[in-house]
Amino acid sequence: MKNPSLDPFDEMNARSREVFRTLVESYLSSGEPIGSRTLSKTFSESISAATIRNVMQDLEQLGLLGSPHISAGRIPTQLGLRLFVDSMLEIGDLSKVEQRKIESTMEEDQTDVNRMLDRASTILSALSNGAGLVLAPKSEAPIKHVEFVSLSIDRALVVLVMADGQVENRVFTPPSGQTPSSMREAANFLNSIVQGHTLSEIGQVVATEIASHRLELDSLAQQMVTDGMAIWQDKGEAHERLIVRGQSNLIEETGAASDLARVRTLFDDLERKRDLAQFLELAQEGEGVRVFIGSENKLFSLSGSSLVVSPYMNSDRKIIGAVGVIGPTRLNYGRIVPIVNYTAQLVGRMLSDRN
Repeated sequence: MKNPSLDPFDEMNARSREVFRTLVESYLSSGEPIGSRTLSKTFSESISAATIRNVMQDLEQLGLLGSPHISAGRIPTQLGLRLFVDSMLEIGDLSKVEQRKIESTMEEDQTDVNRMLDRASTILSALSNGAGLVLAPKSEAPIKHVEFVSLSIDRALVVLVMADGQVENRVFTPPSGQTPSSMREAANFLNSIVQGHTLSEIGQVVATEIASHRLELDSLAQQMVTDGMAIWQDKGEAHERLIVRGQSNLIEETGAASDLARVRTLFDDLERKRDLAQFLELAQEGEGVRVFIGSENKLFSLSGSSLVVSPYMNSDRKIIGAVGVIGPTRLNYGRIVPIVNYTAQLVGRMLSDRN
């Protein structure tokens, strides 16, 4: 009986490791279950199909291989893919052609950050035949001016003017009973304290000022400030954006109706930008490229997909966003990892140079 405390890699001898590596590489290339007879043809030394079949049975008992059908060949399980990526994956070098494609796509026009990041997502999709993802950085420019504008009884507009000249307009639902006078009072209060502070800082600044009674706000104006700040800091608003390109590549990779339904669920999640913060958190646990397979990835486990993701940093070496590729679990990880890594480095460098 297998000891669950042992690492499956430690339980494999040289032959079983070679059979396992060859099977996984064949599966990642073809996407089809691999049989013992097919596998025996790939070895330079003479290993019978019967011997390979016995090794495959041992690997299946270790939880590294599975069979989609009774009479079919074997495919790696999620545990098997994890073992392969961690212990056996050979990372290829980015070719000069691919490197130049990424550079030329990204360097077209650097004046518009959003367009540049959109192109990064597009080139990731094109080179990987998966879906390219980019989490755009939050706007960290200091606030210069705030204005509230009443649109109707239950709708109001907050206008944010940043120190770098950027202007953001956001519609929200104000507390009931607001008057033009209370809106002006709220705006005056904010403008007296927000200058020089970023959106991520201002919540604490406002809370401190309200607590210290710097200004005597009436109850409606104070509620206006509190509710307005909740709107500004909402994850998924304009200052934090997820860009996805290449969804059709994933749809083409699916055959069964159930797979297609899961992929469509993925797209729905992305369109709603649900749990956006988790995407960046996936990359923040350490520098470099990280690989999430199937259910390891909280964001995309419903689609049965894998995510290869890397953070990008500003000139202060602070993580401000992430780029990645999502595709089927049989991604060509050895090729995708250097593509994602180089794109992340290039995005970080271009954003730092621009600033």
